[in-house]
Formats: sequence, structure tokens, C-alpha cells
Amino acid sequence: MLPPSSRYQFTPDLKICRLLNGMWQVSGAHGYIDPEPAVTEMFRYHQAGLTTWDLADHYGPAEDFVGEFRSRFAARFGRDRLAEMQAFTKWVPYPGPMSREIVERAVDVSRKRMGVESLDLLQFHWWDYADERYITALRHLSDLQRAGQIRHLALTNFDTDRLRTIVEGGIPIVSNQVQYSIVDRRPAMRMAEFCRQGGIKLLAYGAILGGLLSEKYLGRREPRRDELNTASLQKYKQMIDAWGGWELFQELLAQLKRIADRHQVTIANVGIRYVLEQPAVAGVIVGTRLGLSEHIADNQRVFNFALDPADYIRLESVLMKSRDLLAAIGDCGDEYR
Repeated sequence: MLPPSSRYQFTPDLKICRLLNGMWQVSGAHGYIDPEPAVTEMFRYHQAGLTTWDLADHYGPAEDFVGEFRSRFAARFGRDRLAEMQAFTKWVPYPGPMSREIVERAVDVSRKRMGVESLDLLQFHWWDYADERYITALRHLSDLQRAGQIRHLALTNFDTDRLRTIVEGGIPIVSNQVQYSIVDRRPAMRMAEFCRQGGIKLLAYGAILGGLLSEKYLGRREPRRDELNTASLQKYKQMIDAWGGWELFQELLAQLKRIADRHQVTIANVGIRYVLEQPAVAGVIVGTRLGLSEHIADNQRVFNFALDPADYIRLESVLMKSRDLLAAIGDCGDEYR
């Protein structure tokens, strides 16, 4: 099992695992996932202490997988033990009318698919800031929270300015999910300090760059586009290009390998640990390809070591050569708009 340091008091009534099981990989963009072995494997994650799941309404059957897992878990261990797991979903609507009926219907669909009376955490995303009906949607979601259909309300991929507007408008937000890695450090520029002051947590994804941050790519020539055969590899290769390119990325991997060897862990472990140690970060989301591959034992090692000042000096010797992604792309989530 994982050490106590793996747990985080996310809200007064929710303690989570700081490594969240990301379910984007079941959406179809990474290949077909067979439901039966996928749900069966969810038990292995839970038994290993990886009890927190990150999903979304548009991640294919992700919410259905959670609902089936909950049903089997309750049948095996009793409904009282369902409190051991946490499932954080998202609502990602297309911009448009946001009536109470539309918002409530979306929440009801997720509740039904996941087999819950109240969603642990609903993370809201909006594609177009020019359409300010996202404020209307959030007010309806806040009403549904007070009605008991949502335990906690959160955001995903909102920038600092919109987060400030939402919070100052009286809408209670507990977290914002953003891309955060040793390559993409934009959250440290503005977002983290605002969240720290307001008691808002960050949930980070992209820490291992879809698998590019690993020994597999150390010393390797730059992959061609047709070799990037998943949505994650394509997405994060573009981020590396914007950050500084493949040659600089090889320098970074080499430094990460030295650090990893010092701590007897992997490059991916160091990448995850780096993000976990950043201010305001409550947890890091690591994708899981249920029923196809798993890295449970490897990922558990992130709680067995900590980075020291010498490690940070080594990393900064490379990172100082990179481009300013805040200037190149914009604040957190701006790559989606």
C-alpha cells in the first residue's frame, strides 16, 4: 500500500490519493478499451491505494466504467466502503444556452451513469470566453450543489483572470485542473499564487507528456508524426516543440536520467514528483489504459523520494534555455481557445 504522504485532504470531507487515475485514455483517442477487463483492473488500482479517478462526460465510456465498478465494489465489499473511492468528472458543453434545465439534465446524466446521488467533484470547462454564459452555467451548478446533487464544484483549463472573476462573483470553486509539467510551467507564473491565496487546489495533468518524458525517448531521434500514434503523444510533442524543440528536450531527459538514477527511480517518477512538489498542487493525474497496460508499481515510487536542491539546480540549467510558454501560448488553458 501507499504511504500516508500519498493522501491529501482535498476538502474537509474528501481525502484523495495524490496520484489520480486519468481516464482520457478510454475515450477512444488511444485505441479501443474492452469494458470487462477495464472494470476488473480498476480493482487492482484501488487495492494498490490509487483510489481517485479523473474522468469526463466526453471520455467515451469512462463514467459508465465508474458506475459499473461502484456496483461491483458494493456487491463485493458493501456500500459503506464506497466512500474509499473518489470519482472526479467533468462537464464540457459546447457554448450555447445555459438554462437551468440544460445544466440539470447534464448533471443528471453523469449521476445516472456513475450510479451516484451526488457527484464528488464536477469540473466545468468552457471553450469560448467571449460567450459569457459560462457564468450562467456555473450559477446553476452552484444551485445544484446546494441542492445536494454536487458535493464540490471545480473548473478545468480556466485561466487566472476568469478564475478570479468566477470566485469574486461568489461561486465556490475548490480546484482548477490544468496542464502542468517540467516543460509546461505556466501555472507557476500566475495561477499557483492566486490559488494559494484563495485556498484553491490545482489538479495537474500532462506531467509525463503522454509518455514522452521517459527512458524510451532518451537518446532517440525526433519521432515522425506517423510514429506519434496516440492523441497524447501528438499533443505533447507539439508542446515540446513550442517549449524548445527536440534537441533541448534531449538535454532535459539526460538531466532527468541523472536525477532518477540518484534516487533509483525512473524519469517519469521524477517528472511526476517535480509537479507534486509545486505550490498549490493537490494531485497529479496519470493516464491509465485500463486492460491494456499498467504502471502501478512504477507510479507508486513517486512517494518514496523527494527532490533536493541539487536536483533543482540541475533541472534549471536546462530549463533556463527554454522559451517562455506564457508569452508563446498564454495562461493556463489558452491552448484550447
